[in-house]
Amino acid sequence: MARLEPGVPAPSFDLVDQDEKPVRLSDLRGSGVILFFYPAAMTPGCTTEACDFRDSLAPLQAAGYTVLGISRDAPAKLREFRERDHLPYALLSDPDHAVHEEYGAWGEKSNYGKIVHGVIRSTFIIDGEGVLTHALYNVKATGHVARIRALLEV
Repeated sequence: MARLEPGVPAPSFDLVDQDEKPVRLSDLRGSGVILFFYPAAMTPGCTTEACDFRDSLAPLQAAGYTVLGISRDAPAKLREFRERDHLPYALLSDPDHAVHEEYGAWGEKSNYGKIVHGVIRSTFIIDGEGVLTHALYNVKATGHVARIRALLEV
């Protein structure tokens, strides 16, 4: 999959959240969006990353950003994850990984020395006009949100 670069329009999407309500990128125009792709709900690394976003949500929102997480998990599992870890932002379901592919967050990666196809932990920062300002691939679960806050100076 080709990777996206800052300055290009963010690929549009229409997915359902943990409550099976539709979420469209086009509906979020006018505010910034932080879109993070993670491998699986309720796994240790993904929980760390999701909770870091939770704990940094106030300054991110104050700076005008909406945070959204995307995984291949079904809405019921996303709902359980959100409730278990008190995540105050929407988690979106992309079971066929079509949106992952459009963002370059699906592809070959090394897993314990073996090449596999799967989710590439990635985060995209989108401005109010729908243009990518940052495209971060192969991010680490720990410390990643602090890096985003530094990039955004929030």
